[in-house]
Amino acid sequence: MNYFSSDFKLGILGGGQLGKMLLAETRKFDIQTYILDPSDEAPCKIGCNKFFQGDLMDFQSVYDFGKQVDVLTFEIELVNLDALEKLESEGKKVYPSPKTLKLIQNKGVQKDFYVKNNIPTARFEKFSSLQNLKSAINIQQSTIHFPFVWKCTEFGYDGNGVKIIRSIEDVDNLPNVECIAEEMVDFKNELAVIVCRNPSGEIKTYPVVEMEFHPEANQVEYVICPARIDENVAQTAQEIALKVSEKFHHVGLLAVEMFQTKNDEIIVNEIAPRPHNSGHYSIEASYTSQFENHLRAILNLPLGNTASKVVGIMVNLVGAEGFSGNVVYENIEKIMAMEGVTPHIYGKKQTRPFRKMGHVTIVNEDINEARRIAEIVKNTIRVISDTN
Repeated sequence: MNYFSSDFKLGILGGGQLGKMLLAETRKFDIQTYILDPSDEAPCKIGCNKFFQGDLMDFQSVYDFGKQVDVLTFEIELVNLDALEKLESEGKKVYPSPKTLKLIQNKGVQKDFYVKNNIPTARFEKFSSLQNLKSAINIQQSTIHFPFVWKCTEFGYDGNGVKIIRSIEDVDNLPNVECIAEEMVDFKNELAVIVCRNPSGEIKTYPVVEMEFHPEANQVEYVICPARIDENVAQTAQEIALKVSEKFHHVGLLAVEMFQTKNDEIIVNEIAPRPHNSGHYSIEASYTSQFENHLRAILNLPLGNTASKVVGIMVNLVGAEGFSGNVVYENIEKIMAMEGVTPHIYGKKQTRPFRKMGHVTIVNEDINEARRIAEIVKNTIRVISDTN
């Protein structure tokens, strides 16, 4: 099948903002795009050739959708693996492969994979339920002590399903699900490296980025490229990211989130097998955006240049606390008057506290000036509702 034939169909499971930004890159090529998403108001709906409403965890919905396209990819990991495996067994190209996704979907399985493959990661223990976790704490059987990081093994996203636990009272407020207790890492930076790989084996990495997190919501507030770290640390981070990619045999994009410890060791936190928040800066700042390179990779085309043209900083736009309802972007005209500032509005109709609603990219020749402007942007624009 010629990927530049007007008959070629690309299917994307998930219709959120990542899919919407991926669709923008498909306009460079002569391909049709199909989207499956549970919401009739999905951001992707306005930009695809065909939109299908359906449950991403439902076998039949995913299988029937996949049969209609030539290549299938996804913008969210929470999809029906059995359907993807059946489609792949019938010759359908699915990237990343369900074999890769099966090792990533469950955070407990993902952590076990790191240990098995000698990939540095924080110490952890798995528990089948909240009760088992509490029992281990009460009889002091666990090797993980307060404070620790609690993570549900499935269905967590954007800071949901992750909590810092400081006391037994904090444990009482957790949901009764399979989980992991992870040792708190004494780190000085949170970093990420995006790896891009096509089926032919061509592989490239984007520069190491630095992430600054909101202290309460556990969401990224700023992504800074390049990371303000020593060159040797950056090289180690990229080498580890390449090793992770090699062990997972992924195709497409793989975002590897890491900690830089106080001793400048690099340990892997989590990964995401798709375009990622840590790569949004690349739309304006890189020669080839992460979205175009994901597309190139899954279509087995030559990968684009991942180098940066200029310093890039991304500011996440999330719903302001105290506001829920029809979204309003207050002061957007003020940030658009600033040099090197580009907003991306995702098209979600309803806002709520800390919901991701968009992002803003700041580009500049000077990293300190870019960071200064990013702070002004963060303090100027507000994502509120028409009523509170």
